Amino acid sequence: MKAIINPKIFKLSFSKINLKPILYKNTVRFSVMKVIPIYIEAGISGFESPAAEYKELGLSLDQLLIRHPNATFIGQASGQSMQDVGIFDGDLLIVDRSLTARNGDVVVANYNGCFVCKLIDKKQARLLSASKEFAPVIIKPEDDFQLEGIVTRSIRLHHQAPELSACMH
Repeated sequence: MKAIINPKIFKLSFSKINLKPILYKNTVRFSVMKVIPIYIEAGISGFESPAAEYKELGLSLDQLLIRHPNATFIGQASGQSMQDVGIFDGDLLIVDRSLTARNGDVVVANYNGCFVCKLIDKKQARLLSASKEFAPVIIKPEDDFQLEGIVTRSIRLHHQAPELSACMH
C-alpha cells in the first residue's frame, strides 16, 4: 500500500477521545484483496485448508470503505467515550467531509479549538458521548464550532501497524 501521509499531524482531543489525522490524499489506493473463507461450526472457528484456492473479491478496500475519496480523511481514536457505538481506543475512523450531518450521526468537529469525535444532537445543539459517564456539551452561539465530517466507518486493528506508528511521531 502506498499512501501520502499528511505532514500536519493534529492532536484531537475532547472528553478522553483523541483523534489524529494520519492519512489524507485525493485518492486512496489498495490492491485487490484475496479472500480466505473462514467457516465457523459448533463454536469452533478455523481456517479452511491451506491448499484451498483463494477467491478473488473483485472489490478494492477503497471502493468498499471510501465513497468520496477527495473528501475523506482517516483518523485514529483513543479513549473510552465512544465505546457504546463501537469506537474503541486505537480504532481507525474514516471521516467523510462531503456528507451532511443528520441528527445522531457520529461526527468529527472542531469545538473551541479542540477536535472531537461525538454524536451530534442537531435538535438541541449538543455534542454527546456514547457513554453516559460523560456529560453532553451544549454548543452555544459564542462557541467556535466547525463540523469537519461524518464518521462513516471504523476499523479495529488487532495488531499494531508499524506504518501507523511511524506517521504518528
